[in-house]
Amino acid sequence: MGNAKRPGEFELIRRYFAPLAAATPAALGLGDDAAILTPRPGQELVVTTDALVASVHFLPDDPPDQIARKMLRENLSDLAAKGAAPIGYLMSCAFDHTVDEAWIVAFCAGLAADQAEFGVGLLGGDTVGTPGPLTLTVTALGEVPAGRAMRRNAAKADDLVFVSGTLGDSALGLKRLRGGLLALSSEEGAFLIDRYRLPQPRLRLGRALMESGLAKAALDVSDGLIADLGHIGEQSDLAAEVERTRLPLSPAGAHALDEDPALIEDIVAGGEDYELLFTASAAAQAAIAALAERLGLRVTPIGRMMPSSGQPGAVRLLDEKGREIALKRRGWQHF
Repeated sequence: MGNAKRPGEFELIRRYFAPLAAATPAALGLGDDAAILTPRPGQELVVTTDALVASVHFLPDDPPDQIARKMLRENLSDLAAKGAAPIGYLMSCAFDHTVDEAWIVAFCAGLAADQAEFGVGLLGGDTVGTPGPLTLTVTALGEVPAGRAMRRNAAKADDLVFVSGTLGDSALGLKRLRGGLLALSSEEGAFLIDRYRLPQPRLRLGRALMESGLAKAALDVSDGLIADLGHIGEQSDLAAEVERTRLPLSPAGAHALDEDPALIEDIVAGGEDYELLFTASAAAQAAIAALAERLGLRVTPIGRMMPSSGQPGAVRLLDEKGREIALKRRGWQHF
């Protein structure tokens, strides 16, 4: 395949990316080499970055608007886990020969839709060509009151472990896209695929947990429940246990698991859920339930933090009789 037709670099920026920065004064209209930001008094900056590579983080034939939205939402999810309010984002695009002007138009339309939904704007970035694969990188910035950001290292023994939303839908959606899970209905398959392509950053929940002080340690589930809970354990010098029967599943996810119990490994280790995983004292459970009801969001206690016994980061998944379920993998690893 030859090179796809698209505008030159500066025309590309002027035509498609500059409008995304129009409502972000710090971007200087994308006419300078850098944005200029001044944190508000009493606020700290929260900075996070993620790269997406075709055939690794998304399928090459995924709709470009949904690729754009997934890229932005993954980074917003990191801000949510800190309790931060989004400010804006920087974006670097390494376009390969498959990316033409129509692809870029759809890609920028996706970004514009999510900028409006989440109140963020483009601050700057870079655009280059590459022989492949298509690679996209976002650095998102947010702000949080000084000293209040939620971190991974603040969990305590006997804390309860909570998770928002439902688990495993994204990993199951990818399986469906690849031709699996044929026992599910078309509606169930479409739901799971949507969860894979369009994660929901829990910004309101993260902000509310930070403001209330209910959560101790927090992160978002990107590598998989077991691996990410292990990260909290490692940073807090603790271990954890999770009860299989408490895992929150969507109706489609529960149907898939009923059809094939081996899918439990995809549900707890498949990754890309982008739900908030956090710990809190047992005394906070009623307040967390009330907060979840106010936000209209499912938040479920699924386990407990424990002394590490020399194995910080160890996470055991228990069946209904308290027996450990053997898992071949804990979560996503790039290397």
